[in-house]
Amino acid sequence: MIKSFDELIAKLDGCPLKKVSVAVAQDAHVLEAVKVAKERNIADAILVGDKEQIEEIAKSIDMDLSSYEIIDVKDMTEAAKKAVSLVSEGVADMYMKGAIDTKGFLKSVLDKEVGLRTGKPLSHVCVFDVEGVDQLLFLSDVAFIPYPTLEDKVSIINNTVEICHAVGIPNPKVAPLAAVEVVNPKMPVTVEAAELTKMNEEGKITGCIVDGPLSFDLAICPEAAQHKAGASDRKIVGDADVLLFPDIHAGNLVYKAMVHTAKIVNGNLLTGTKAPVILTSRSDSVEVKVNSLALGAVVADFMKNNN
Repeated sequence: MIKSFDELIAKLDGCPLKKVSVAVAQDAHVLEAVKVAKERNIADAILVGDKEQIEEIAKSIDMDLSSYEIIDVKDMTEAAKKAVSLVSEGVADMYMKGAIDTKGFLKSVLDKEVGLRTGKPLSHVCVFDVEGVDQLLFLSDVAFIPYPTLEDKVSIINNTVEICHAVGIPNPKVAPLAAVEVVNPKMPVTVEAAELTKMNEEGKITGCIVDGPLSFDLAICPEAAQHKAGASDRKIVGDADVLLFPDIHAGNLVYKAMVHTAKIVNGNLLTGTKAPVILTSRSDSVEVKVNSLALGAVVADFMKNNN
């Protein structure tokens, strides 16, 4: 089982080099991440956007563009459409956001002619390598679905479990989070968590173990879990792989608290698409973007080998 991003990147050594198509590539952090990814044999890239701006930025970060394919498209909307078409046509293996706003990027992902839609709901997965936690943590959804319904949560679990399988976790433990560990009809989140657990037990959600409702501490801290009454009856005792959040507010708050206060390494993917989609924030560091490329490459290889 892969427990760190270093191990994740090492996993790529035995895989064919994947190629990422970058939409509106004239972004310094994105180009730097692409440069690092190529130097570390994580991924190659096709750069779609304003060629003059790409060349100017590349010069400022000492990036040699001679080995990259650059497709000169000035208009951002058209650049995104061209970049995503390269993935849908199989020329590239994954799709990455550059200097284009999220709305425009997602519009290209969902384009009926050349996009990457599958008919499944999309969701966002953040993968965290946290100091002091023995396994990778998969957080979802923290950025895409504001108020997920029970049906949405099933889709989020399915999307996230596929990423876990790609990373090498064959039967990930999924913790639907709540403020308490008992079902309370006055707290609908706990009722839905119990329903998800039941669906898993009945074989309606497969490829994982679901156990909820769980509080955050019971989900990730074995010592805290052992002090709780009834811990021996739980399937997850501080060893959850996937943290399923009740809504975007809870997920986003935990995500930002961890990023800004804990010693972590992380990467992000948009899921539910035909190919991995790397959707990072403009404020995300180069390291986050490189990790996201590595995660995308591992998932792309898994998807290729598993149709």
